[in-house]
Amino acid sequence: MGKKTASDNARARQMVAQEAARIIINQGIRDYRVAKVKAAERLGLRSRGSLPRNAEIERAVADHHKLFGGDTHVNFLKSLRQSALAAMELLSTFTPRLVGPVLNGTADQNSAVNLHVFADNAEAIATRLTSLDIPYRLYERRLKSRRDQTDTFAGFEFRHEMAAIQATVFPIDGIRQAPLSPVDGRPMERADLKRVQGLLDL
Repeated sequence: MGKKTASDNARARQMVAQEAARIIINQGIRDYRVAKVKAAERLGLRSRGSLPRNAEIERAVADHHKLFGGDTHVNFLKSLRQSALAAMELLSTFTPRLVGPVLNGTADQNSAVNLHVFADNAEAIATRLTSLDIPYRLYERRLKSRRDQTDTFAGFEFRHEMAAIQATVFPIDGIRQAPLSPVDGRPMERADLKRVQGLLDL
């Protein structure tokens, strides 16, 4: 059997990325590593060169939505962004920023609206939600602030305008440096109220 060429590896990575995208969208798996390993096993492509980078999977997810979602996905994404904007207005005191799939357009039926909010004390978010009679669930999220450092942040999950909202709380000075994205290892893209409104106006 001949040795695999670079083009063979590229084709294999593309096939795994496309299958991983289907798994993420259809099964609601959020962990790209789990999805690509599962996709590789399903396709019988387990060699190291066959595993795509997370950024390749994210592009495949976006392509899948464009190809199969059409106007339905566009309208669904708009609805989630409207919910994001409404939740950001509720939490405007805490300088909210939209991050993740709802911002970058890869959100699916299993996606929550992910917000970063900023306060000296996470209890301030609880007080705000309680004052609005909004039930919430506490969670913790581990995020990399630098390549060699992972920190744990408190968060509040609640429903607003039919969407699941996850508001992760950072210290006030955390607005200057976003945590690293698990997709590409770069600082997460964050969007303020004005930018989210701009996305809705497109």
